[in-house]
Amino acid sequence: MDLDPESQRPRTIRLEDYRPPAFLIERVELRFELGEPDTLVEATLTLQRGAGASPDMPLELDGDGLSLVAISIDGAALAAADFEATPDRLRIKRVPAEFELRITTRLRPQDNTELSGLYQSSGNYCTQCEAEGFRRITYFLDRPDVMARYTTVIVAEHDRYPVLLSNGNLAGTGTLEDGRHWARWEDPFPKPSYLFALVAGRLDYIEDHHVTMSGRRVQLFVYVQPHNIDMCGHAMNALKNAMRWDEQVYGREYDLDRYMIVAVDDFNMGAMENKGLNIFNSKYVLARPDTATDFDYEHIEGVIGHEYFHNWSGNRVTCRDWFQLSLKEGFTVFRDQEFSADMGSRAVKRIQDVNLLRTHQFREDAGPMAHPVRPDAYVEINNFYTATVYNKGAEVVRMLHTLLGASGFRRGTDLYFERHDGEAVTTDDFVRAMEDANEINLQQFRRWYSQGGTPVLSIKRYYDADAKSYTLTITQRCPATPGQVEKLPFHIPFAVALLDPQGRELPLRMKGEKNDLPEDRVLHLCEAEQSFVFQGIDTQPVPSLLRGFSAPVRLEVDYSESELCFLLSQDTDPFCRWEAGQQLAVQLIQTLASASQEQKPMRVPDAVTAAFAGVLQDSTIDPAFRALLLTLPSEVYLGEFMQVVDPDALHAARQFVRRHLAVSLRSSWLECYHGLTQQGPYRVDAEAIGQRSLRNLCLNYLMELEDPDMDALAKTQFEAAENMTDVMAALSAIAQRDTADAEQAMAEFYRRWKGEPLVVDKWLTVQAQSRRADTLDRVEALTRHPAFSMKNPNKVYALLRAFAQGNPVRFHGSDGAAYRFIGEQIATLDGLNPQVAARLAGAFNDWRRYDDARQGHQRAVLTNLMNDSNLSPDTYEIISKSLGEA
Repeated sequence: MDLDPESQRPRTIRLEDYRPPAFLIERVELRFELGEPDTLVEATLTLQRGAGASPDMPLELDGDGLSLVAISIDGAALAAADFEATPDRLRIKRVPAEFELRITTRLRPQDNTELSGLYQSSGNYCTQCEAEGFRRITYFLDRPDVMARYTTVIVAEHDRYPVLLSNGNLAGTGTLEDGRHWARWEDPFPKPSYLFALVAGRLDYIEDHHVTMSGRRVQLFVYVQPHNIDMCGHAMNALKNAMRWDEQVYGREYDLDRYMIVAVDDFNMGAMENKGLNIFNSKYVLARPDTATDFDYEHIEGVIGHEYFHNWSGNRVTCRDWFQLSLKEGFTVFRDQEFSADMGSRAVKRIQDVNLLRTHQFREDAGPMAHPVRPDAYVEINNFYTATVYNKGAEVVRMLHTLLGASGFRRGTDLYFERHDGEAVTTDDFVRAMEDANEINLQQFRRWYSQGGTPVLSIKRYYDADAKSYTLTITQRCPATPGQVEKLPFHIPFAVALLDPQGRELPLRMKGEKNDLPEDRVLHLCEAEQSFVFQGIDTQPVPSLLRGFSAPVRLEVDYSESELCFLLSQDTDPFCRWEAGQQLAVQLIQTLASASQEQKPMRVPDAVTAAFAGVLQDSTIDPAFRALLLTLPSEVYLGEFMQVVDPDALHAARQFVRRHLAVSLRSSWLECYHGLTQQGPYRVDAEAIGQRSLRNLCLNYLMELEDPDMDALAKTQFEAAENMTDVMAALSAIAQRDTADAEQAMAEFYRRWKGEPLVVDKWLTVQAQSRRADTLDRVEALTRHPAFSMKNPNKVYALLRAFAQGNPVRFHGSDGAAYRFIGEQIATLDGLNPQVAARLAGAFNDWRRYDDARQGHQRAVLTNLMNDSNLSPDTYEIISKSLGEA
């Protein structure tokens, strides 16, 4: 652990302290002798002193838990007095200006529970080197701005590890007399150490190919454990779609002879874009209709695309330092969002992305872990793979796309890739390419990278019937965040339309302009307060604001109930139409939650019921979009609108609305459900996914009736469904019941699928997110179930994180028992896998937003964890910031 010498706490890394590397590495030659109990790694580095380094500067290399076996410079072994080696650092006192350094280290991958560096998963070797895992393999300048060309030789027992993979192109193979074999891989493109990858094991594969736009043939491989070989087809199709899309939209083609994907069961992240050898969490590769849901299929396609797109936005052009993480992640998330939108429903995808941002990233912005898209400081970089860096970072890139237009944005990305190919750069370099390609000044726009928090826009509107003018006055402010009290105004693209009483978009003409623009208008909000006056408005309109969610901001608009109902039924912008329904529900549930707190009667206005009925009965609306319009905001999102979050009152109010809609619209739900019964084999196209989505939403509402006929309906679907989407929809509804039938369904599901780990994860999550009163007891019991393992991140996320971050009414039980339970799990996890422990600890980030009693329970858990002298830097950073001690 790197400690601050004064405080003896984990050291804080600051952007302002960045300095170019004192040494550069031109080539890296690695030789892995894989085996048990020990694996030997020989690294031969060709180094030279950097331009700014003094001749007497020592060479210091990063390590993490390493055991040094041998060390030499230019073939001569170093004497003990010439260097200092600890498990976490290697310091060589005197080195030439140019030299070859050879280091041999000893590893034990089979004992590596942190799943960082080189480790084993299901008996196979694999690596995870982002962000700082390469230093767990060998001593190195483990930073992204040190880029080198790598050659890797892997030696292993042939019978146990017949497949040997690494980055780049396969340059040779051979066998040894002792039953071992070897493979040599050469990567012709310079890369940082975090992109290194190795896989060795007993794997099967499917193979295909792609012909690039310039006519090159690329071999494509998806490697999996042999028993999963029939679940790779969708991943391969997604990869081929992504390769075509990147050529068509960005003009980027692949640059190696082969592209490989490997699925592993034990992985801290979703996937990793290592050059030419992407390593994936198996949940984002494996799919078969009877084991994977529509959600799984869509996410596999998105994640496959994301990692492939990184080949240019992350690999060929990488980030200078980890503060620039969103340079590759925000940009690539935007790219994968657009890819998924083109593969399916653009409207549905946009709403899903906005919902994710507002549910997770807005909460992050409002809590102790709030930080800019380009952070100023961190203790442990693994904690900054956040919704702010990824999802808000994507929204920042999307705003550039909105401001510049599709063609202007493409000019900017072309210049960016051309200018910085093979370099490690910053977010400023990205924005500068956009400026130079479009001859535009984006200086103010850069504040989106440097200022944290979610801007709040307050809207005032005024219609002057005599002057036939309509004025929008917009005030922007941004709440204080840790380390940033005062914020300067952002440059905000604000898309707007004015709708007449028939829902038609009115032509927009600003004061002083001659031509009407009969389309969405993007206003440039750059001041703390601005007024926009539209002329020639013959009738009082209803404004459709922030169309397409044109900026990641909160809106304060005094819409009336009737205006929201109008927008829900008439708005031509899918996001604004959905948002109107969400705001109707938010206002209603807030009111009902207050009534619940005061023990007053609750009532749903007839206008709201009619608005939902209109959507449900309108068969002209795309089923997937209709399902989104009819889905109430989550309790997590609803909590954002309460000064002091009351999870019990929110849950009671939301359930009251659900049951009211179920009772009032029973016949319509049933008619819609039976009208969407699909015939024929399972299809994973947008139409079929949309129909299943709406049909299963109908079932979900009908199960609120607590009617034996509806219970039978769900049971029939559970038993007869031939795809996992419909099975899980039925099981999730049944899981809310405290009945013998529910227990039988749970037991039957596990009996059938206990041999499929990813399906068992769904079983764990369904129970963790049940609203049953005994959910905490069930979750505690499941931690002792054979299906659960604290060493497997997927299991921890499926059970513990699903409960702590996805079941607010049960996690925030007033007695604090759930808090104490999760605190105990964090303490155990921290000794096994600090990254996973830190992510689970994030469940306590907003503890100050609850009542005094709940605050006290959560504070006690956090304080108890902080008192552990062995707490990892990962978990320490999360908890110390939550407590306000960092």
